[in-house]
Amino acid sequence: MSVEQVLEELKVKITKKLPAGVTISLIEFEGPELVIYTPEPKKLADNGDVIRNLAKDLRKRLVVRPDPGVLADPDVVIEMISRIVPEDAGISSHYFDPDTGEVIIEAEKPGIVIGRHGSTLREITREIGWTPKVVRTPPIKSSTVKNIRQYNRDHKEERKALLKTIGRKIHREVSAKDKWVRVTALGGCREVGRSCFMLSTPETKVLIDCGVNVGSDDNGTPYLYIPEVTPIGQIDAVVLTHAHLDHSGLIPLLYKYGYEGPVYCTPPTRDLMALLQLDFIDVAAKEGKTIPYESSMIRETLKHTITLNYGDVTDIAPDMKLTLHNAGHILGSSVVHFHVGDGLYNVAFTGDHKYEKTRLFDPAVNSFPRVETIITESTYGGSKDMQPSRREAENRLKDIVKETIARGGTVLIPAFAVGRSQEVMLVLEEIIRKGLIDDNIPVYLDGMIWEATAIHTTYPEYLNGELKNMIFHKGMNPFLADCFEQVDSVEKRKDILTNPKPSVILATSGMLNGGPIMEYLRAYGPDEKNVLVFVGYQAEGTMGRRLQKGWSEVPVYNNGKSDIIRINLQVKTVDGFSGHSDRRQLMDYIKKIKPRPEHILTEHGDEKSCLDLASSIYRKYRIETRAPMNLETIRLV
Repeated sequence: MSVEQVLEELKVKITKKLPAGVTISLIEFEGPELVIYTPEPKKLADNGDVIRNLAKDLRKRLVVRPDPGVLADPDVVIEMISRIVPEDAGISSHYFDPDTGEVIIEAEKPGIVIGRHGSTLREITREIGWTPKVVRTPPIKSSTVKNIRQYNRDHKEERKALLKTIGRKIHREVSAKDKWVRVTALGGCREVGRSCFMLSTPETKVLIDCGVNVGSDDNGTPYLYIPEVTPIGQIDAVVLTHAHLDHSGLIPLLYKYGYEGPVYCTPPTRDLMALLQLDFIDVAAKEGKTIPYESSMIRETLKHTITLNYGDVTDIAPDMKLTLHNAGHILGSSVVHFHVGDGLYNVAFTGDHKYEKTRLFDPAVNSFPRVETIITESTYGGSKDMQPSRREAENRLKDIVKETIARGGTVLIPAFAVGRSQEVMLVLEEIIRKGLIDDNIPVYLDGMIWEATAIHTTYPEYLNGELKNMIFHKGMNPFLADCFEQVDSVEKRKDILTNPKPSVILATSGMLNGGPIMEYLRAYGPDEKNVLVFVGYQAEGTMGRRLQKGWSEVPVYNNGKSDIIRINLQVKTVDGFSGHSDRRQLMDYIKKIKPRPEHILTEHGDEKSCLDLASSIYRKYRIETRAPMNLETIRLV
């Protein structure tokens, strides 16, 4: 059956169940959604249950849009919206798209625009005819969020054409007679970096992650040239677990070599992905390295990205459904669950995950309707890879900060821009809010940390329940605390460097591989009343690892010249802030998975960690396990 025949059949089914007087002018697949255009959108808005029941019966994601011919004038619509929506919603702008009949309402408090159980949104739809979509106005201005939203608006026609092509490919008829599911390891097995897997059936090829090992010149990229992957243009979809470069860094390269399909991820993952990819090629250019792709390929990736919320069950191929779940690792990180065929097989990739409630996130999800195979990270999978509890880590950091400030020193914290920095910020905000140190002590944020934090404030719904409650119901957003100051100019940084005073400085990079932290180390390193605090892993060979080992002098390079910094400040390490599950949490995660899986594959850890975790799971839980090597293909069913 052709796609046109499928659409005609669906149109007949939908028409039979519509209320009297409601007609359909057009029905079309756009990406994973089935879009219904009608001249009577107000009547459908009055019957919200009709669309919900239709979506359930058809097992499709349904979107209703008004026929372009019935759309009211935008100026009149803005006036109507302002009459319906309470003023404290803080509407900042409206964007109209006549092709889709959508009006995007940007508001400081989207929940007020939506209303209880969607009541205000339904009233808006009834009154204006247009289909309203609500997005949050970033509390901290984010150039990344602003640019991505503007880019999608500027390229809406191209994007709509792409979505129609993708939609027709997703909803094509299954042609293969055989039934099997295989997974191929293309990177990240028995190593950390360049994570990449291929999930394939006779009908479909889906790539899960496509990362780069930034620290490796020899094994930096996944095995994208092998027969299972090529030609790249035949891949149906890319699913991204989270934005870190070892998972997302080479996705734009796929578009350079002929891929034209979608990238599925959460909205914050999309924004953080673009931020980190742009920084990646910028740093590579500054260091004189070969740039794997141009910024135009990052824009191409954004054009093809389809965002999904946690829990949305979505068709991504004729024989495959995808659901994203919270992974607890960084903002928007996902455990990705695939339902293959009509009940044939279920497999979940954890990506990087944290099975513990943190300041930012709830623990990783490990309950699924069905799952036969779990593919899990093993970063801390070794038998001795235990981390202190989050509470212990926070208390140790608090003590270090209090002691350092009391003696008139400065606390330097090198941190990765995404995840670790925001966790530390929340601890520091609490220290100051509770009066453990003077409330006039500044916390300076330098490098990409401010921009990454701005993206966090745009998506508070992806934070844990406690933090959401604080932001939504108590009106207190800790990221907006007065103690945080952005270092947004060379002049401001120079002032901090030349006029030292008790303060806390969070700056990139996390392993002292360059970035603004090196300027602070040069200025504050010789003074013994200051302290350098590591809150993240320091890889062998990095400047951070050398300082951990007790080096008292370190070489730095500035404008092509080598210099030596004398290190007199204290160097301390606070373990426990990792976004990865430690050995205890990894074992607990597997123990409590519902339903109990039949097979477990371990990856994303060094060889010893992957093998150790796999054998321990088998010995303790008697679940069949395996630590695959890169280039292995494993048949799941």
